[in-house]
Amino acid sequence: MTYSHRPVLLDEAVTALLGDVPKSKALYLDGTFGRGGHSSLILEKMASDSRLIACDKDPQAIEQAQKISDSRFKIEHSSFAKMSSFVSENSLDGILLDLGISSPQIDQAERGFSFRMDGPLDMRMNFQEGPSAQEWLATADEKTIAKVIKEYGEERFAVSIAKAIIASREQGIAIRTTRQLATLVASVVRSREYDQDPATRTFQAIRIFINQELHDLEEGLKMSLNLLQPGGRLVVISFHSLEDRLVKQFIQQNSKVDVPRGFAIRESDLPKSPLKIISRVKPSADEIAQNPRSRSAVMRVAEKVGVQ
Repeated sequence: MTYSHRPVLLDEAVTALLGDVPKSKALYLDGTFGRGGHSSLILEKMASDSRLIACDKDPQAIEQAQKISDSRFKIEHSSFAKMSSFVSENSLDGILLDLGISSPQIDQAERGFSFRMDGPLDMRMNFQEGPSAQEWLATADEKTIAKVIKEYGEERFAVSIAKAIIASREQGIAIRTTRQLATLVASVVRSREYDQDPATRTFQAIRIFINQELHDLEEGLKMSLNLLQPGGRLVVISFHSLEDRLVKQFIQQNSKVDVPRGFAIRESDLPKSPLKIISRVKPSADEIAQNPRSRSAVMRVAEKVGVQ
């Protein structure tokens, strides 16, 4: 089956990463290859003597990446949270992270990401490793399930949903499919925002937990400070408030220098913060109209300036 997928903010992200005039002999990292939309455009736009390394957890993404014959390109089957294992310090001119899940992943019922189609309740980015959502829900206790759904889904009915999951287990009814879980959640969640399925927050929460997405993001952001060289760009596209909050706080905390009040110091003697805020970008009205999934996206761009 062939899937069509155009990344959100594609042109804006690649321009932010490369700059108006792409640098010669640069090295870039696409930390979320997905189906190769960003990587393909980076390869097209970057200087002919530059190189691109990409990585992804998803075996299907790796299969897609291996079709790229460009000698300037290399793919790693890994999370960007482990990029320091295959990228040297101060070597990167740009890091791009397009967070969340891609349309092809959502649109494959067998991956278990979508509550709109019935399929096995899997939700793993790397379906070759770790427990599936089904396996986790079959063993986790009520308190843990409620905590995950509340913290990662910001779901106010988290406790009620967790109780319903445990009750289903106790009745001998295993939750094995996406439709089973979505139906169970809908039976508990009595109200929801306009045009949002009752299961949206629960599916988001379990997916984030199963794939350790926020942990990976925190690790990747920390690594970026050491891996980027001065002038290198960090470009991150987020799709929900938990991700964007982490990115925003990380950039803000590393783009200012705190000096005690009343402390006499010349501006030239102030230590430099490691990052400079470049921009915050949202999809245009035209892009949202063409791709409604883009409406929640936020792209934040920062540049490493070095530390004295």
